Amino acid sequence: MSAPAPALHLNRSLRRFDIMAMSVAAVISFDVIGQIATGGGEAVTWVGVVAAVFLLPYALIFAETGAAFPQEGGPYVWVKLSFGRAAAALTTMFYWVTNPVWLGGSLAFVAAQAWDGFVFPLGSGTVADYLFKLIFIWAAILTAVVSLRRGKWVTTAGAAAKVFTLAVFTGTAVAYGVRHGFRGLEGTGFSPTGAGFLALVPVLLFAYVGFEAPNAAGDEMLDPQRDVPVSIGVAGLIATCCYLLPVLAILSAAPAGAVTGIGGFMDAAGLVFDVYGSLRGPLLTATAALFAFALLTQGSAWMIVADRMQAMAAADGGFFSRSLGAFHPRLGTPVRMNVLSGITATVFMAAAMNLAGGDASAVFGVVLSVAITTLLLSYLCIVPALLVLRLRRRDVPRPYRVPFGTPGFTIATVFVYAWILLGSWVALFPGTLEPLFGLGYDFRTTWGVSRTAFEAFTLGTVVLLLAVSTAGYLAQRMHAQPDDDERESGPAR
Repeated sequence: MSAPAPALHLNRSLRRFDIMAMSVAAVISFDVIGQIATGGGEAVTWVGVVAAVFLLPYALIFAETGAAFPQEGGPYVWVKLSFGRAAAALTTMFYWVTNPVWLGGSLAFVAAQAWDGFVFPLGSGTVADYLFKLIFIWAAILTAVVSLRRGKWVTTAGAAAKVFTLAVFTGTAVAYGVRHGFRGLEGTGFSPTGAGFLALVPVLLFAYVGFEAPNAAGDEMLDPQRDVPVSIGVAGLIATCCYLLPVLAILSAAPAGAVTGIGGFMDAAGLVFDVYGSLRGPLLTATAALFAFALLTQGSAWMIVADRMQAMAAADGGFFSRSLGAFHPRLGTPVRMNVLSGITATVFMAAAMNLAGGDASAVFGVVLSVAITTLLLSYLCIVPALLVLRLRRRDVPRPYRVPFGTPGFTIATVFVYAWILLGSWVALFPGTLEPLFGLGYDFRTTWGVSRTAFEAFTLGTVVLLLAVSTAGYLAQRMHAQPDDDERESGPAR
């Protein structure tokens, strides 16, 4: 398969450590830690279970595919080789748009909440609140605009900030528990339940996916065949620990029922930092600032990879204008797509500010659900594409192979796909499976908005994306070059 022209401007600068750091920065989602903790004691159980039966097979199949097909664009290339340009264009649209939606509608809100509560008062819905979120969004975009050789250090710093902050918080929570007792765990049940599983499965899948993201910059890696599998393995282990331990720490410190999705981490930090006495205030301020910085780099890490994917789709004739796929000759970044992401994030932030009467907690939950839905829907095409590549392109060198060969790869893919199907349905239509198992579900209490408002926002977003993606693809096909159809699915093997 020939790479689109923008690849000619790319410089190889990503080493194994850089790929690993980018994976950690992208996958460890500070904003979902509090949301996971709202599940109570059984959340700890499900974090471990999903890591074992979803993350492990997911990591195996993406490690093999990422090493075998390291071209710039990652999942876009994989889906195109398997199912053609149309399917790849639709898949990439959902994968890409998740990130500006998430940046403007979730990460910005969590960062503003932490800043308002522990650094400097902003107020809700004020000019200061809007300004903070705008600066947050465009700072993340700016990080994606600069050359990857420089920008990678921002995401690396963000990964280090995440691990450091989570380690300090977990250690502090243990010290608090030793001094005051682990009262938050008293009466907490760790036994898994059906209701708890259905509530947590979409957010846990969202938390664990993304290890393939650095492959979007495949042509900027020095040795992807060797580095991708190792990076995925190490980052997966780090991510599991960085979800499991902080969630357990939050539950041990926070009173039962007091954990919220948007404020869970910093609220718990405010409680356990009492062990530092007079230093509590300054340390909380520093932690909140570090927390906001980590959220920003989390968004920028995804912007770096997702914008490259969408730019490669545009350059390859899959999205409106090929000019959107242009990479800056000096920076080596898709500046036009970066700017489009910033505009999309800004629009979504403004729309979210008017959702649920401005209730930050309700807005956070609904917008996070939109981001979860769009991302998981993209995997409905990405995951089977991996199996198609495994079966049809056996002659491609595979430096790493899933244990037990093709049968092992097939079984792992089926497992992962079943999880993605379940998570996608629950995210898009929450509360519809519970009655089948005799479980109660109060929609208004769970989401803070009516089902009508929720589905209008989520389904409306999905329908809009389908329309935009289809229009973008058809617009390009109307101006297709004579040789485009020949390149539709790549060379036969």
